[in-house]
Amino acid sequence: MTIKIMIAVILGLAAGAFFLEGEPAFLGSALDLGLCLLLFFVGIDIGKNKDVGRQMKEIGLKAVTTPLLVATGTIAGSIVFGKLFGYSAKDASLLGAGFGWYTLSPIIIAPYSAELSALSFLANVTREVLAIISIPLVAKYIGYTEAVAPAGATAMDTTLPIVAGATDAQTAIVSFVTGLVLSLSVPVIIPIFIGL
Repeated sequence: MTIKIMIAVILGLAAGAFFLEGEPAFLGSALDLGLCLLLFFVGIDIGKNKDVGRQMKEIGLKAVTTPLLVATGTIAGSIVFGKLFGYSAKDASLLGAGFGWYTLSPIIIAPYSAELSALSFLANVTREVLAIISIPLVAKYIGYTEAVAPAGATAMDTTLPIVAGATDAQTAIVSFVTGLVLSLSVPVIIPIFIGL
């Protein structure tokens, strides 16, 4: 799956660089449609599992602990690596607090710092790209629940099909819940960090 994803990204880069000038008018609608179709088919895959109710009960604690652990690990990792590059704990936390949501976090951070806003965009885009590459590898060599972590907030949308394809229906549910919780946290946590 990782190879197919990388081939698709490379073909997209080539098409954008060599064949399409400017941004085609249909591109935004095509992206939305493609994402909706991916999520629809993931929903079918989860829904065809007759044990989904039982699995929801089994998931229970994972639905709470997984987003909490992903958020904690992200912020802690941001502080550690931010310090290595000379950023304060506050500024480094802001860079990580987007949890991969690269369209919202830079907008919230922009009034506080244009530099951090740009870095937040780059950090969160990089997180999503690395998640796309690493999710199948993490699922195969480390574990299914752990495969949700690289995705962050995108675990409920753009990377959900990758998690579902690399793991199982139960993990796809955990992934959706994790992405939802982290996405809802972004507009709350970033202003809190800015106010510190």
